[in-house]
Amino acid sequence: MKLFVASDIHGSSYYCKKMMDAYREEKADKMLLLGDLLCHIHQEHLLREYDPQKVIDLLNEEANDILCVRGHCEENVDPKLLKFPLVAGFCVICIGNRAIYFSHGHMNASELKLPLQEGDIILQGHTHVPKFELISGVYHMNPGSIALPQENSYQGYMTIDENVFTWKDLDGNVVMKQVL
Repeated sequence: MKLFVASDIHGSSYYCKKMMDAYREEKADKMLLLGDLLCHIHQEHLLREYDPQKVIDLLNEEANDILCVRGHCEENVDPKLLKFPLVAGFCVICIGNRAIYFSHGHMNASELKLPLQEGDIILQGHTHVPKFELISGVYHMNPGSIALPQENSYQGYMTIDENVFTWKDLDGNVVMKQVL
């Protein structure tokens, strides 16, 4: 199963459309969204084509493929606007003998009290910075941000295909690849 992982769209219809194009190009089976989809508190002027309704429309086109967790910017979003669930603060899926926990990242993993095992994965957005780090036998990863990259990073996402983890910019250029 191939997964497409993205975070922090923050209501930019321009970058959401680019993300949806990349998702279709990747031919992934599921899209994991790590929160902060629709709004960016008091900084909408920084976003290209800020249009949360258009973002809703674009995401709803692929609703059956989306697994999503709530970010801190979704506190006032009516989940009925979306055709996929946006209620949980974290989610877990298993691929082989590996658990993949995903959350937005505004709460750290220790606050979530996850039953982590060596080799498990924590996917989080929130920082807008791509990351791959091994801490106490657990892989911590961040796809970066779709709309507002930080620390001189890029608008991008990651894919998970078996044990291959690939970070790409929105033009599909590989920025980083890790094989577990």
